[in-house]
Amino acid sequence: MSQCRTAVISALLPANVAAAERFGDFSGTLLKEEREALGSAVPVRQMEFAAGRSCAREALQILGAPEHPILRGANREPIWPEGVVGSITHCRGYCAAAVAYADRVPTLGIDAEIDEPLPDGVLPLIARKEEADGLLVCGSAFQRNWDRLLFSAKESTYKAWYPITDRWLDFDEVRVDINPQRNSFDVTILRPSCSEVSLLRFAGRYLIQRGLILTAVAAQSS
Repeated sequence: MSQCRTAVISALLPANVAAAERFGDFSGTLLKEEREALGSAVPVRQMEFAAGRSCAREALQILGAPEHPILRGANREPIWPEGVVGSITHCRGYCAAAVAYADRVPTLGIDAEIDEPLPDGVLPLIARKEEADGLLVCGSAFQRNWDRLLFSAKESTYKAWYPITDRWLDFDEVRVDINPQRNSFDVTILRPSCSEVSLLRFAGRYLIQRGLILTAVAAQSS
């Protein structure tokens, strides 16, 4: 396991967001309340949970917030300290967390995926027709696993969406337009939403490095 003081994923996030990450085998510690919240999970899940919570508490420390147990909500979402927003992600060999003060960043989401194509038959389940057509255009200029990138961008969007709406967001209820020249993507929420969301603009960035696809979405007031 290796740990970076300046997280790679920080390059995708606003300057007022703090992040921590780990590469390699999962490891970490849990506070008493976090262990109780996890319950009797299988060993792999215990390691993922501990690594994610350790990254989250490290990110809070970098932000300047006091250490706080990161518990789970009804849908397994992390519950952050009052006045803080954040997101946790992990995939094989990588784990990260990002946090910010809510009065500076209304909401954010991060996601990590292995840099490989989606399994056969998955793209039609997660992509709108215009998105699938857009991937063909991207692929003609840059050699990337655009289908996996699209999936990751939607995962980051959902992680930013859910905390301020407490609602599910289906794959076809969000449109992602990837800009390969800028390593960024635009996000359009297509379902009716609460007033809080209608006042926000979601924007995303991505990074493909070290066998990983990393995406991040941060909201700004429109």
